[in-house]
Amino acid sequence: MKALKRGKNISVNVENITTFGLWLFANGREYFLSYKDYPCFKDQTLKAIQNVELIHGYHLHWPDLDVDLETDNLENPEKYPLKSKPIKTGSSRNPVGRAA
Repeated sequence: MKALKRGKNISVNVENITTFGLWLFANGREYFLSYKDYPCFKDQTLKAIQNVELIHGYHLHWPDLDVDLETDNLENPEKYPLKSKPIKTGSSRNPVGRAA
């Protein structure tokens, strides 16, 4: 994906998707986003993962996944200790109004 900002090409590209995570190239740097650290990408479609935009030169946006990251998150993960957790579906809780 390419974006034009003040006459300069700013590009971002998903280079590879593996069983462990994905390789992303942005602003001339390569990043590895593991599914352990970024579970929002696991089990997503190839099309949804590859549909990434680079906004303002530092903001990564996946519109199909409603995911937003800044390149600083990838370059300095120690500054961002909070991690997202996958939402579990198929809960064993009883449906509303039903007795256990």
